[in-house]
Amino acid sequence: MKPSKPSVYLHPVSLVGAGPGDPDLLTLRALKRIQAAEVILCDDLVDPRVLALASPQARLLYVGKRGGCVSVPQRFIHELMIREARSGARVLRLKGGDPFMFGRGAEEVDALRAAGLEVEVVSGITAGMAAPASIGIPVTDRRHAPGVAFVTGHSRAEAGPGEGPDWAALARSGLTLVIYMGLARVEALTASLMAAGLSAETPAAAIASAHTPQQSQLLCTLGELAAQLQAQALCSPAILVIGQVVSQAQGLRELSLACARA
Repeated sequence: MKPSKPSVYLHPVSLVGAGPGDPDLLTLRALKRIQAAEVILCDDLVDPRVLALASPQARLLYVGKRGGCVSVPQRFIHELMIREARSGARVLRLKGGDPFMFGRGAEEVDALRAAGLEVEVVSGITAGMAAPASIGIPVTDRRHAPGVAFVTGHSRAEAGPGEGPDWAALARSGLTLVIYMGLARVEALTASLMAAGLSAETPAAAIASAHTPQQSQLLCTLGELAAQLQAQALCSPAILVIGQVVSQAQGLRELSLACARA
């Protein structure tokens, strides 16, 4: 179906990235859109401190999705955005991190445009960069890796065999691996990486609830990662980082330098 021509009488719908948690990491444009919004459709991972920046008159509609929990159907979210926007309200879809990084932002843009609505996307700092940086890990460092791969450890429910990440190819790539939504499948994905030839001694990290008061992290090796996560009971949301860049982490790097001087 050909999208209808956008109406000049409707406000654009804003898809805004709320960043990893700390409101100080919002972009200026994100802050302006949050303060001006009349209806906010909010994801579960948006920090309450960010929501506190909204107008007291704004209506907050919680439409979050969390693995293993009852979630709002994506189609309903589309319909709700369209209905509110057509009413003439300033509608903001507020998403944790960045709207286009594992956030279904592209699906929502397609649905809004198909309904004849204008859409504005406001990028946010994604947790895949901000969480490692919070403990001194650069996801790219020319001394350690030729690049970085952002991948999901969570496959679609309807995905068939071979539709998930190709862990064997990723193991051979030499890239830093930054894995979203990987806690539930950490044993399987680490086993796949090691079976493909990635050393069990490869440095690894997990950072949970980055840039919030609840942040916690662990540093270990790929071979220890699953057991350490279970022992320390790190909970989602968490980012996994696998690769030599983890050796730059605060604490681990200082310890390595001290050992080298001894």
